[in-house]
Order: sequence, then structure tokens, then C-alpha cells
Amino acid sequence: ILMAAGLLFAEQILRLMSTPESIIGMAASYLRIYFCGMPFMMIYNFGNALLRAAGDTRRPLIYLICAGVINVLLDLLFVILFNMSAAGVGLATTLSQGVSAFLMVRCLMREKEENGLKLELRKLRIHRDKLGMIMKIGLPAGFQGMVFSLSNVVIQSSINLFGEVVIAGNSAAASIEGFVYMAMNSCYQSTLSFTSQNLGARRYDRIWKIFWNCQLTVMLIGVPLCVLSTVFGPQLLSIYVSADDPARDAVIAMGMIRTYYVTTPYFLCGIMEVCCGMVRGLGKSWLPMVVTIFGACVMRIVWIYTIFAWKHTLPALYVSYPISWVITAAMHVVCFVYFWKRIRRKLEQTAPAAADIRKES
Repeated sequence: ILMAAGLLFAEQILRLMSTPESIIGMAASYLRIYFCGMPFMMIYNFGNALLRAAGDTRRPLIYLICAGVINVLLDLLFVILFNMSAAGVGLATTLSQGVSAFLMVRCLMREKEENGLKLELRKLRIHRDKLGMIMKIGLPAGFQGMVFSLSNVVIQSSINLFGEVVIAGNSAAASIEGFVYMAMNSCYQSTLSFTSQNLGARRYDRIWKIFWNCQLTVMLIGVPLCVLSTVFGPQLLSIYVSADDPARDAVIAMGMIRTYYVTTPYFLCGIMEVCCGMVRGLGKSWLPMVVTIFGACVMRIVWIYTIFAWKHTLPALYVSYPISWVITAAMHVVCFVYFWKRIRRKLEQTAPAAADIRKES
């Protein structure tokens, strides 16, 4: 459904985002080709979730590395050799996603039956009870991601008003942030898995240990990466700008503005995600969605139409990111403490031995 919508309305979406006319044709071509890869992305992500739930994080990483290498090689082939510009980049991304999806399906079809992960295409059907569980947990997370993306669209629309040089610098800086985010997102996935697993295993004494260990880990990963991304910002940004581009220095300068205000404090986003993962790991899916939508989405939109409208500068726009991360993280912590206290009270009422949980926690 989303692929079809993207193919049909790519140009209209870009116009709503105030994309400059000079690049809208190239952007629409890229977007349509990218949307064609969404089914591949879905297949890989679903298989990735299955393997990770079984404790296998090695094979999904290998398949992702293979797809990443193919993506880079095809980028060079299509853009440099075939001179396909943005369409070549989109095609390389879609084909590499197809490779990762193929490897994942091949892996699952070769699994042993006793592992419970073997994929048999002839047995595919809807299981109502499992579908209900997936909808209960997955829909809020999916809706949260969708609204989150919509808020980013509003911000991107504001960025587009500054012209092509700012758009190019912003895109380059955002690409660098993507590497930092993926590294920190592993902590969110771990938080979610460990919290839910220990809750199910009734190892309640580990819940707070998971919280502090994951927060420490995300800081150890995020802070050095954020600092390095800032210190070596000009060199990293130059990778994304052609050496023949007459506006090269201006693009790098615009990228550094985003780097200072968004990439440098980006570890705050990791802290926010870990807090969200703790609440979701306790089995509460709707509340993290509401909190994230309000803290990281609604607040940013309000910021754009108030503070940014009053002080129309890039720093005034970018500073909305770290502020929203801090507020959203604080709200998630409040929710986590509240639900953990409720769970602990129930345990103390149902099991006399659970009275020691407070001391252990």
C-alpha cells in the first residue's frame, strides 16, 4: 500500500515539502525507485526480528553487510560509469535491499524444523491469535514511526525554504547521523528484548540493572561517535559533496551547522530510545507511542510554528531536536517508574517471596 502511494504521489509529496523546482524531477525519480524497494525492506526486517528473537544476531548482520557492500558498488557503477545520477542511487539501494531480502528468505527456508524458524511457503496463512498479538504491539510502534516521520517531513519542508545549498548540507549531515543512530539503536533493541525476556522469566531483580547497563552502553557508544562526527565533520561531509561542485565549501559549512546542533548532542536520542524500550519491554506499547508523538513530534511542529517562525534561522530550527529528546526521555522515565511500581505491587500481593524484589531492585 505504501509502495503504491509513493509511486503515485511522489511528486506531489515533494511539492508539499517545498522542494525547489530545479531538483524536484531528480528527487521524484529517486523516491519512486526507493519506494519499489519497500517490500524487500519489509521482508528483511521481519526475518531479522525472527532471528534476533531467537538470539541470532550474527546472520542478520552478515546479510546487512553484504547488502551494504553491494549498495556501495552499485552506487559507483550506476552514478560514475552509467551517469544515472539520483535514479542510479535509488536503483542501487533497491537492488541491495532485494539481495538482503533474498538472503533472509533463503536462510529461513533452510532452518531446521526443531528451531521453530523454518519457513515453508506452502504453509503460509493468517493465524488470528498471533495476528492479534502482532497488531497489539506492532501497530502503536508503527504508528509512532509514521508520525515521527511526518514531523521530520515538516522540518524538512522548513529546511527546503533555505535553498539547494542548505538542502545538500543538511542531507549530508543527516547521512552521517544515520551511522550514529544505527549504532545506538542496537541498545534500544537490546533493552526491549532483555526487559521483555526477564519479565517473562520472572527475573524482576534484573529490570533496573538492564536500565542502567543499557543507558551506560548507549552513552559509551553515542558520545564518542558524536564527538568524532563533530571533530571530523568537514572531512566526513566532503565525502558527500562532489569535488567539482562550485558550492562545495558552502554545502560543507551548512552541513556543519546541523552537525553542531543535532549530531553533537545526538547521544540524547539514544538515551530517549533506551527509556522508550524499557516501557515497551514491560508490555506497554500504546503509552510510548503517545509520549513519543507528543514529545518528539507535536512539540517539534509547535516549535516550528512559534520559535522558528519568530527567529527564522537554521540554529533555531535544529535546536528543536535535542530539546525534544530530553523532554521525551524524561516522560518515558516517569512512565517506566510508574508501571514498574504497579508491577512490583502486584507481585508483592500475589507472592510472599516477591517482597525481596524491592531490596534486589
